Amino acid sequence: MNELFSVKDHVVVITGGTGVLGACIGRYLASQGAKVVLMGRRREEGDKIVADIKAEGGEALFLVTDVLDEAVVEDNCREILARYGKVDALLNAAGGNMPGATIKPEGTFFDISIAEFERVLNVNLTGTVVPSQVFLKPMVEAGKGSIVNFSSMAAFRPMTRVLGYAAAKAGISNFTQFLANEVATKFTPDIRVNAIAPGFFLTNQNRALLTNPDGSLTERGADVIRQTPFKRFGRPEELCGTIQYLISDAASFVTGTVAVVDGGFNAFAM
Repeated sequence: MNELFSVKDHVVVITGGTGVLGACIGRYLASQGAKVVLMGRRREEGDKIVADIKAEGGEALFLVTDVLDEAVVEDNCREILARYGKVDALLNAAGGNMPGATIKPEGTFFDISIAEFERVLNVNLTGTVVPSQVFLKPMVEAGKGSIVNFSSMAAFRPMTRVLGYAAAKAGISNFTQFLANEVATKFTPDIRVNAIAPGFFLTNQNRALLTNPDGSLTERGADVIRQTPFKRFGRPEELCGTIQYLISDAASFVTGTVAVVDGGFNAFAM
């Protein structure tokens, strides 16, 4: 059997593990034999996901975390190492947006709340840097590992309205390239840092922005579909193959890249 894409017995840590995308990826990787650690703020939801994974024969653990609190993330890391002895991969899927960092259709740049703009930058960008710094340490000690950050279509172009979120995701793409170079040149090329840029997937964060209560498209949702050659939103499970590739030996010469999974959105011109 070809083991090139195998993640069997890999210990995979997923921040934002109770979100639609993080939970779906966690379930999939557990089905492929990975030992999945979901980290998030919602214990009840996290425990339910873990119970579902275990009922299907997978191995999983949920830990309450705060990706902006280094001490809490370090406690999480110590608990994971005590249980599994290693960390093979970190998926930085925690993030989100806030109304005050988004311009309403009838609003202008002057309506942006600087406080909420800073919070969005922090939860997305700083919330990626902190776990990366903490979980990189055991990878350096082991001499191998993989980090996958979550970028966005908003990182490639200045989309209207989502000022804070777009700025944060552009920062994540830049940070991905920086850290890829940093770890390869100062530690080992066997630790790789990449990012995934999902197109438009319906999540709890954006559902009301893209669809109406009856399921029809909002004006924003219609704009997205018009610019997506596949003419639909992505399904969460459609991210799983790219994630598995990036954390497996199949991507052993891949670092500092942003893998786009978007149904052609970023290739659309007119």
